[in-house]
Amino acid sequence: MRLSARVDYALRAAAELAVAGSHPVTAVQLAEAQQIPPKFLENILGQLRRSGLVRSQRGPEGGYWLARPAEQIALADIIRAIDGPLLGVRGERPEHVGYEGPARSLQEVWIALRASERAILERVTLAHIAEGKLPDPVRALTEDPSAWESGSLI
Repeated sequence: MRLSARVDYALRAAAELAVAGSHPVTAVQLAEAQQIPPKFLENILGQLRRSGLVRSQRGPEGGYWLARPAEQIALADIIRAIDGPLLGVRGERPEHVGYEGPARSLQEVWIALRASERAILERVTLAHIAEGKLPDPVRALTEDPSAWESGSLI
C-alpha cells in the first residue's frame, strides 16, 4: 500500500484536530504544528469538510474541528475521503477485476489484501492516534521485528 502525501497530511492534521476537541483550530496552526504547506493543507481540509469529517467556521473565532468524536472516525474514513477506495487495481475495485488461466487467483489476493488493510485502518481511530494507544492487535503487528525491516516492496 502506498499512501499519498495528501493522505499523510490529512491524517496528521486530523490527529491535531482530535487533540483540540471541539475548539476550532486554524489551518495555519495545523500547518505549523505538523509542518505541512498551508495552501496544500487548505485544499485537504476542504476535502475533509466536503466528506463530512471536518467542520469549519470563518472569522476571528473560526477554524476547523472534527465533525464527529475522534472515536468515531477511522483512519480508513480519512484515506477514502482523500484518495478514494483503499485498494484499486488499474482503477477498478478488486471484485470487478477478473483474470484468466493461471492468473485467476490474483483477484482473491487483491480481495485478501483489501480485507487486511481494512482490518487495521477501520479499527484504528483518530482517538487511538491522538492518545498514542493503538488497539492490541495492531500494536502486536508492530512488535514483530520483521515489520520494521525495509527492503521489501510492502
